Parts: sequence; C-alpha cells; structure tokens
Amino acid sequence: MKPDLGFALDHAAWPAFSVDDSGIVRHANQASVHLFGAIMEGEPTLSAAIWSAENDLKPEEFLEKSERSSTPMRELKFRVKGGGTERFNTCVCSVVREGKKFFLFQLFRDPAPATGGGAGVHHSTAAAQRKVEGGDTAFRMLGSSVETSTAQKQKLDCALQLARTVALDFNNALTTILGHASLVLSKMEPSHPWRNSLSEVEKAAQRGAEIAQDLAAFSRQEQDAQARTTSNLNDLVRCAVDVFQRPNLSHILWTVQLEKQPYTVRLDEAKMQRAFIKILENAVEAVGRDGRITVHTDNRNLDTPVKSGAVQIAAGSYVCVEIADNGCGIPFDVLPHVFEPFFTTKPGPEHRGLGLAWVYGIVTNHGGTVSVSSLPNQGTTVRVFLPAQKKILKDRPTRVEDLRGDQTLLVVDDDEMVLSLSEMILTSAGYKVWAAANGQRALELFSHAPSRFDLVITDLAMPGMSGRELIERLRRVSPGVAVLCTSGFVRRPVESDENFLAKPYTNHELLRKVKQVLSRAEAS
Repeated sequence: MKPDLGFALDHAAWPAFSVDDSGIVRHANQASVHLFGAIMEGEPTLSAAIWSAENDLKPEEFLEKSERSSTPMRELKFRVKGGGTERFNTCVCSVVREGKKFFLFQLFRDPAPATGGGAGVHHSTAAAQRKVEGGDTAFRMLGSSVETSTAQKQKLDCALQLARTVALDFNNALTTILGHASLVLSKMEPSHPWRNSLSEVEKAAQRGAEIAQDLAAFSRQEQDAQARTTSNLNDLVRCAVDVFQRPNLSHILWTVQLEKQPYTVRLDEAKMQRAFIKILENAVEAVGRDGRITVHTDNRNLDTPVKSGAVQIAAGSYVCVEIADNGCGIPFDVLPHVFEPFFTTKPGPEHRGLGLAWVYGIVTNHGGTVSVSSLPNQGTTVRVFLPAQKKILKDRPTRVEDLRGDQTLLVVDDDEMVLSLSEMILTSAGYKVWAAANGQRALELFSHAPSRFDLVITDLAMPGMSGRELIERLRRVSPGVAVLCTSGFVRRPVESDENFLAKPYTNHELLRKVKQVLSRAEAS
C-alpha cells in the first residue's frame, strides 16, 4: 500500500495507520510498514494482519467502543514483523474524510522508566552543569528541573498533527461557505430582507477562517520560509522586554544580559517575538512584589548531540535565549503538561491554555528546542535554542524614543489577546489608549468625543460589525479621522499599504506604522 494517510502523518516517526469501519487497513505510513512488515502494503483486515488475540476485545468490538469513547489513549497489543507481540500506548480517534468514517491509530512505545521520579517525569534534585566538548561555551542546565517526558512529547506531536488535519478540512469547508455567501450577496439587491442574515454568515465564516489559520500555525503547518529573515535575536529580545517596561510593573527587577556578538538566525520575527512575549508574560504573572526576571542570550556550539531528560539537541550552532524568574514556580504534577494545548491552571475564560503550546509550535517550526525547568516557590527557567549560523550581525538597537508619542488612540479587536498586547505596546510607548473588543463598543466610545481620538486602529474581520463597516460609520461622525487597519485574514489593504498592517506584527512594526499614519494625518 502506498503510504498516503491524508492526515499529515506519512513521515511521522511513529507508526500510524487508518482503518475503515469494517476493519480494513486502508492507509499506513512508512513507520507502520517498518514495524509490521510488507503485510501493511496491501489492504489487510485489522484482525488478520496485526491485531493480537491478547487484547480484551475483538477488532470490530474495539472500533464500535472507540466510536463512543472519550478516551483517545489506551494500551493495546499488536503482532509485529518477525512474529512477536508488542504493547503500545495507542491513540485512536475517528475522522471523516470525503464522507467516509475512518479510525486513525497512532502507536507509541512506553518510555524508559524515569530516574528518581514518577512514570514519565524526571526529577533532578541537584544543580548540574555540562561542559560541551570541543567548544568554549558551557551548556548549562541550572537548578532543579522536571522535564517533559518522551511519552508526553509524543502525545503533543499527535495533537499537533490532528490539529493540522482539522485546520485543512475546516479551511476547505469555510472556503466553500465564503465563496457561495459572497456570490449570493453580489447578486442580491441592497433591500433584500435576507441580506443582513447572509452578511452575518459571511462574517462568521471569515472569523472561522482566522481560527483555522491560527490552528494551522499552531500545528506547525505554516512553515513559511519566505517570511523569515536573517535576524539578530538580541533585537527581538529587547523589543519583547520593552513591552513590559510599564509603571504598573515597576516592582520587577529586570536583568538583561545579551551576547555581545550573537550568531545570526533565520526566523519569522513577528512569530518569534510573540513567543518571547508569552514567556515573559508568564514570568511577570508568576513573580511577586520582590520579583526578579533575568533575560540572557548567548551562543552555543555543540560538537556532539546533547540530551537532558526528554530534551534532545542535535550537534550544531545555536543561540540560546534563557528567561528565568524567582516566582511561584510550577508544581511537579503540572510541569509535564505545560506544553499541552488547552491545558491551563489559570482561572477565567481568557486563559485558553494555548500560550506555551504556541511557544512550542513556533520554536519547533524554526527547528529549535524549548525546555522548562522549575521548582515550586523557587522560580522557573525557560530556555529556547534556535539553530544559527556562525555569522555575526551587529546589534541594531532601535531608538525607542523615536517611536514614542502622546496622542490618544482607539484600538479595536475582537481577539482579547491581540487587544491586550496592542494596548501594552502602545501605552509603554507613551500613547493614551482606549480599547474596544467589538465595533459597536468602539462606535460608542468614539461618538461620545470624536475629537479625543487622533487615530483608530481596527481589525478588519470581526463578528457583528466588521472593520469596514466600523470605518464607514466612524467617518459619518468624523470624516477626517485617521485609520490604521490590521488583519491576519484579509491580505489586501482597504485603502492603501500605508494604512494597513498585516498580522502578526512585532511591537516595533506596530509603533513604526502608528507613527507613520499619525505623521501623515498631521501633515494633511
């Protein structure tokens, strides 16, 4: 059988195969063929090919039960190449492709027992320091640590691959919905009684498309090499730290130690800065009144691969960004789950458990590695290793004072995370910021005092009242209001490139664009 899972698992390191509802193995990846042999290259039945009689249920009974079960991971035994039987932690989920139901099997071997701790969790109770042979840089793993286990990382990879499948199918469905909705709208008379309802369908589909794009980015699908530039990580780290230089955080003592001659890294600057900001945000939330946060960058040269717990780093050159705090730390039972999507211990609906999962996706998408070490009540350290070239880029410290302002801005975005981040960036640069989570609220704020606002920054694709509609209604109140549009879905500007900023963006990109739009408005 030609490996063609259609689930982005053809080249996965672990065995994966799909079975139809009658128990016939329809697709298998190369790892499955390697494990089970040439029998997987046909279309055998699950029972005749690899199912072990030692399992409690027959294959047809198991599939029927799996369809109703909410537990995707279970222990199963399979007959492998050579006649032996092996036990696997097996992730099983049902998926629908082209109107037909399939069951996706993903097989993970049990990890080796961890040293000094519970199953799958490594507890190191003494500080350790490893000297890298053949290099002049110490590879430091300081403090007590609990590393994500191999099994947990495999589960996360499984979730990422499934997220990619969902994103692809969801995007295809939304493309059809958007296409038909736009077509019908173009044929409708403005006074048609169903026009408003169909417009809401179009807006909802646009919002859904944005969510699908976020899901695709999270699943590491969007490996857009064209968006990557040769960068100096010190610049991004400075920008990320600048976001938190605010009066209400004056109780935090910051120590920033940057490599004097950092190696160059090719990366998507906006996404990587977003990852650093998320790590720093967690550190800020963790520290108390006497909080200390240390940010450190340095070059690392590894002549041989390095393994610490479940973290493995191949030989090569890297730039390491280390962010450490003296905050509350992470409990031992929580630490193995920190990279899991949708896992969070923070209260409130605004915490969706995607923060460190995003960090993991962004860093690994760039070929890097991220590790977390922590002890309760003693702080947390996050290390990001990014592959680098031994070329030196001079630091280009941006003159932050050149990007500062004192004007009053109205920021509109239905994404609470984006809204909060934009507000932080702009207020830290001296601007007075009013925030609105939807077009209706923005219109209310603006209508009360139109002369108060020097600039309106609005997302284009929002549910309810879209950014385009908001701009039209704002200009009925104040025809000359300056507007800056942002979007991660709409790629073409509404008016011109000068008034459009594509998401994602760095804080300096936002500040530069705001400065440009304000300067043009003042000159006109």
